[in-house]
Amino acid sequence: MRYPTYPEYKESDAQWLGQVPGHWGAVSLRWISQRYAGGTPDKSNDAYWEDGDIPWLNSGSVNDGYITEPSAYITREGFANSSAKWIPENALVMALAGQGKTKGMVALLGIRATCNQSMAAIIPKEKLTPRFLYWWLVSNYQNIRNMAGGEQRDGLNLDMLGSIPCPLLPLTEQTAIADFLDRETGRIDTLVAKKQRLIVLLKEKRTALISRTVTRGLPADAAREFGLDPHSRFKDSGIEWLGEVPEGWEPTPLKFIAGIQTGYAFSSDDFTDEGIPVLRIGDISRDGCVDFTNAKYLPETYKIAYSKVLITRGAIVMAMTGATIGKAGKYDLDDPALLNQRVCSFYSTGDNDQSFLWYLLNADFYLEYIKLTAFGGAQPNISDTELLGCIVAVAPSAEQTAIAAYLDRETAKIDKLVEKVEMVTARLQEYRTALITAAVTGKIDVREAVA
Repeated sequence: MRYPTYPEYKESDAQWLGQVPGHWGAVSLRWISQRYAGGTPDKSNDAYWEDGDIPWLNSGSVNDGYITEPSAYITREGFANSSAKWIPENALVMALAGQGKTKGMVALLGIRATCNQSMAAIIPKEKLTPRFLYWWLVSNYQNIRNMAGGEQRDGLNLDMLGSIPCPLLPLTEQTAIADFLDRETGRIDTLVAKKQRLIVLLKEKRTALISRTVTRGLPADAAREFGLDPHSRFKDSGIEWLGEVPEGWEPTPLKFIAGIQTGYAFSSDDFTDEGIPVLRIGDISRDGCVDFTNAKYLPETYKIAYSKVLITRGAIVMAMTGATIGKAGKYDLDDPALLNQRVCSFYSTGDNDQSFLWYLLNADFYLEYIKLTAFGGAQPNISDTELLGCIVAVAPSAEQTAIAAYLDRETAKIDKLVEKVEMVTARLQEYRTALITAAVTGKIDVREAVA
């Protein structure tokens, strides 16, 4: 939908604003708001926390945009013995520091609360409505983060917040813009949630297709297409996660059809800015892709000295430790790489098909096996022996090749659908961002849109 513009514009002379409607002004946030940081009672003192009744927020609270539940409660004694301060309902809170994307995020308070020292309360004065200020700060999320510097550890402070430029416009107009953005972003968010749910369902369908095919064989039509007889007789595998498998298939530990090459503990002192990349745990994403954005390198001569841990295009790789443990990835880059410690590569043995092995490692029962077998709590670990200990159903070699070809084709169809839905989702999110910016800077006039 196209929205009208204002009849007249002028230069605001304010950073981030540019031209604004003729009747708007601009002022630094320090002149139209009160700002202060919070505090955290001593966590080693139970008297400050147990049976507390004062809502207290940590930095992660801002992620939802609107806060109705506290992160924890502190006691009145804890409040009195810390720098925590009350923040009124309808005020805003911003994360001054935090992991990932948290720093610079802002939320509206639906409750009266306190917060930690890594957050700031922002209480608008009479010339500014909380909801309009919320949308203005949301639209400048990246600008605000940039104020702190480029390093993740660099934090914001109250002086920086006070220097944020803010448009000044009639309160009724602020309310109209906030109402408009509440409504329109709500609609967009609903659409995005539906698309994201569809992506989840498609990925679940993909996993189910793989799991069914590597345990029960090809569908009848596909079997005939590949010159095979459809399976009509099945037998109990005796393995809970396999169930019944086709006659002629043999349940066997993975170690009898595959091997593993584990990585080497290269010294970080040897890393260079160029050369051959080192595949580390952090280079394998949750979706199994290899991402060398933050790659470390070793001299080219290491390719010969450490050829045993050299991988090339098509290698199946897996993290053996950490958050992505057990997630199989396919190395699809042209240049070879060296495996670092706690990363391994799988290879098929005998006349077993490498692509069939790839799909076995992506079956849901194998991922579940790893979850149950890994040890170490917050930092799970698994050994190469354990990775090869899972019992799988092994099809004859020719059938393995047919199954791999079938799954290549069918998963590619699903992947293409996922890609299309992700593109639509990205465009919706881009439109959401652009709409917010256009409304809070006066590039569009939405007063009639909410009349």
